[in-house]
Amino acid sequence: MAFPEPKPRPPELPRKRLRTLDCGQGAVRAVRFNADGHYCLTCGSDKSLKLWNPLRGTLLRTYSGHGYEVLDAAGSFDNSSLCSGGGDKAVVLWDVASGQVVRKFRGHAGKVNTVQFNEEATLILSGSLDSSIRCWDCRSRKPEPVQKLDEARDSVSSVKVSDHEVLSGSVDGRVRRYDLRMGQLFSDYVGSPITCTCFSRDGQCTLVSSLDSTLRLLDKDTGELLGEYTGHKNQEYKLDCCLSERDTHVVSCSEDGKVFFWDLVEGALALALPVGPGVVQSLAYHPTEPCLLTAMGGSIQYWREEAYAVEGGAG
Repeated sequence: MAFPEPKPRPPELPRKRLRTLDCGQGAVRAVRFNADGHYCLTCGSDKSLKLWNPLRGTLLRTYSGHGYEVLDAAGSFDNSSLCSGGGDKAVVLWDVASGQVVRKFRGHAGKVNTVQFNEEATLILSGSLDSSIRCWDCRSRKPEPVQKLDEARDSVSSVKVSDHEVLSGSVDGRVRRYDLRMGQLFSDYVGSPITCTCFSRDGQCTLVSSLDSTLRLLDKDTGELLGEYTGHKNQEYKLDCCLSERDTHVVSCSEDGKVFFWDLVEGALALALPVGPGVVQSLAYHPTEPCLLTAMGGSIQYWREEAYAVEGGAG
């Protein structure tokens, strides 16, 4: 006899602060989980990049090689490499284990706001204040990018990569999606400078945050507006947004010291999580668990669901 499938648990939100880490690297410009969510990266205004075990609160390695503040970083799928970009206009490829700079890619005419690996970690894509996205071959010795995407009319604030698509947001108010297989560009006009954009985990939708204190959920293929989320404050800073690990909630930083969670379908505010007295500069959501990292000032905060017990899973 077949047993009925157990009902999926209702989604839990990370509302319990387990740890605050003082990163000791000036203001933390960005915090990012690695591919499996066991480690995280922090980008500092003191030119350093740091790798942590956030659950244990341990610093694993410091990466020094940028000439100005580090603005974004990403880890490769196999955790062997890191890439970062910053105010020195450089894109840096790092070896995780040794902490050494493998390659430094120069070519952008302005600061590098955002970096991402492709799925195989053979390319780094970087978006810059110079209005371009550049694709750098990690294995090539050539100094120039293999491709340059320069359709944006203003600073590129956000770049995300799926297996054959590049999603970008720009201060010109447009979300652009490049389908690399078809060689096509799709563009949607939001009308306000875009601070962050990302794919939903199921790949069907894109989430866009902009400086009119609004997040918008768009159908990836048609550009149709599926939902709008408001209540947070985002008028001055480049702030992160994302979807929760099961695509049930929309999550955003806010300039009033909170992280906001909305129900994806209903659009209703589910939680305004108080982080502290400043701007929540950056956030990262765990790939598979209700676990959140936030960055404010010089520290990061590690959040889990209420029922989480540290003893049971310190790994």
